[in-house]
Amino acid sequence: MDDIDLARMRRSYERMDLLETNVCADPIEQLKIWLQDAVRAEVPEPNAMCVCSCAEGRPSARMVLLRKVDAGGLVFFTSYFSRKGRELEQNPYAAAVFYWAALERQVRVEGLAQRIAEEESDAYFAIRPRGHQLGAWASEQSEPVEQRELLEQRMRDYESRFDGEPVPRPHSWGGYAIVPQTIEFWQGRPNRMHDRLEFTRAHGGWTMRRLQP
Repeated sequence: MDDIDLARMRRSYERMDLLETNVCADPIEQLKIWLQDAVRAEVPEPNAMCVCSCAEGRPSARMVLLRKVDAGGLVFFTSYFSRKGRELEQNPYAAAVFYWAALERQVRVEGLAQRIAEEESDAYFAIRPRGHQLGAWASEQSEPVEQRELLEQRMRDYESRFDGEPVPRPHSWGGYAIVPQTIEFWQGRPNRMHDRLEFTRAHGGWTMRRLQP
C-alpha cells in the first residue's frame, strides 16, 4: 500500500469568521455557545476534550469527556490514582483542547485543576450507567494488567458483590475542575489567516486580545 502523502493533505477553512464584536465578554459563556453549536451540528462527541497534564517536565495528553462547565471551571471525572490523577496532584496546572472539525473551530484552555466536592462527585456517579459504575471498581486505571480476562473476572466479581444494591462511588474516583486562567477561541479562515481571540483572567474579570495566526 502506498504511503499517505501527508505533506499535501490540506483544506481551506471558509465557513465563518470570529470577530471581537460577535463574542461574549465572558469566555465561559462563549464556550457554552460553541458547545451548543457543536451539538446542533451533530458533531460526534461534541464534549470530548484533550486534557494535558505535566509532571517532572514530561507532558501527557488524553481524551476525556467534559461533564459540566460553569464559572467554577471545566469538570471531568477520572480515577484519582490514574496517571492524569497522579500528575495533577503533583502539578495542578493543566491544559484542555476542544476541536470541532465540522465547524472549523478549536478552543484552548489553560488553568489550575482541583478536585470538586465529594458530594458533587457522588451526585454524578449516581447517574452513570450501572456498568460504568462497576467498571470504576473493576479497573485500576492506568495500571498494567496481564490479560483482558482478568479485567472481565474483576467485573464479574463486583457485579456479584453489589448484586441487588446501589453501587457506591469508589473513594479513588471523582471529578476535577480545570479553573481557566486563559481561554483561546480559534476559527479557521482561508489562507491560514485564522481568527484567534484570547481571554485572560485579570482583576476578577477577563481581558481579550487578538492573536496572529
